[in-house]
Amino acid sequence: MLNSVELFAGAGGLAMGVSLAGFESKAVVEWDKWACDTIRENSANEFPIVNKWPLYEADVRDFDFGSLEDKIDLVAGGPPCQPFSLGGKHRANQDVRDMFPVTVDAIRRLRPKAFIVENVRGLTRASFSNYFQYLLLQLSYPEMRQRHDEDTIDHLSRLERVKTSGRRAGLTYEVVFRVVNAADYGVPQKRERVFIVGFRNNLGIKWSFPNETHSYEALLEEQWVTGSYWDRHQIPMKKRPSIGASLSNRIETIRKSNNRPKNSRMPWRTVRDGLVGLPEPSCPNSPFYNHKFQAGAKQYPGHTGSPLDLPAKALKAGVHGVPGGENMMVLSDGTVRYFTAREAARLQTFPDGYKFNGAWSEIMRQLGNAVPVRLAEIVASSVAQKLILNEERSFKSTIQRLAR
Repeated sequence: MLNSVELFAGAGGLAMGVSLAGFESKAVVEWDKWACDTIRENSANEFPIVNKWPLYEADVRDFDFGSLEDKIDLVAGGPPCQPFSLGGKHRANQDVRDMFPVTVDAIRRLRPKAFIVENVRGLTRASFSNYFQYLLLQLSYPEMRQRHDEDTIDHLSRLERVKTSGRRAGLTYEVVFRVVNAADYGVPQKRERVFIVGFRNNLGIKWSFPNETHSYEALLEEQWVTGSYWDRHQIPMKKRPSIGASLSNRIETIRKSNNRPKNSRMPWRTVRDGLVGLPEPSCPNSPFYNHKFQAGAKQYPGHTGSPLDLPAKALKAGVHGVPGGENMMVLSDGTVRYFTAREAARLQTFPDGYKFNGAWSEIMRQLGNAVPVRLAEIVASSVAQKLILNEERSFKSTIQRLAR
């Protein structure tokens, strides 16, 4: 069985996706008390998969990687994103919260067959281009550590020379990255994140990111051409919204293309899709965990809420929205209210039985920092498939060699 180590685990979104992809966790490392309490409570409640996680409440910098006796197949983690987030101060490697050097060090010490690193889209901004390139090169050559007599630019230059020389000696990785939108993979949320994936060079693995499975065009077709979206949600004709002027030309193009072969992608999942089956939070005796009404939601410029019939805007790790993200929804009558913690968990594709620890604002912080479970599972499953095929080829090669 493949195994993994999870760094900066938070409430467990990435770790859960990795486990669902078939990896056995050898360590789940997280320092935040509330996030650890969430994992511990679900483990104590015998929640599937989580109950087998070996949780270490510790700073990753203090974790004893030497305690892991098994060879590690995968290292996965989302280092703190504040240095690069659109909602932060954008200080990159000048920010003491930058944990990418720790991530590179963990990869150097554990020598995994592969790694998955997730972070905010802001990491790829033009203003961070030199640092992002520096990071990719460090992940490609984790043994080439910065010398005591080198500054960052000198180290970057040395890494660039090694890269262009084609050197493959020692521990090296083939590294690729892509900015992905979670909505394109069936998550009811427009959440753009960068995934960096690497495979150890000596394995000779060729890999690319999984194909997108959902699309906006397919949603528009369901809503405005066939009407099946409204039928599925039992919205009567008189209560269906009208097509906005900005969409009319796009809808007409889709309508005219109906005789062509169908788009193989499924429709984007909307807020309404994601919340199917959840009662209103005002309902008494709800059987759902973390599903309580939170008062105080207000609209103001730049903070207008997520429409019901589109994927949600990216959830944010706080009470108020910041550019590109919201933690509240726009109801059918035009009023707004905050997402309950359970609704937000649905939008991050956590299972309903997974309970979050803390007050609403604390839970929203955990959820705003999380990786959607479905997206994590899709990426990790693709990595697992390549590692398993590689093991099978290696086993067959060994048998053939012994038979000679």
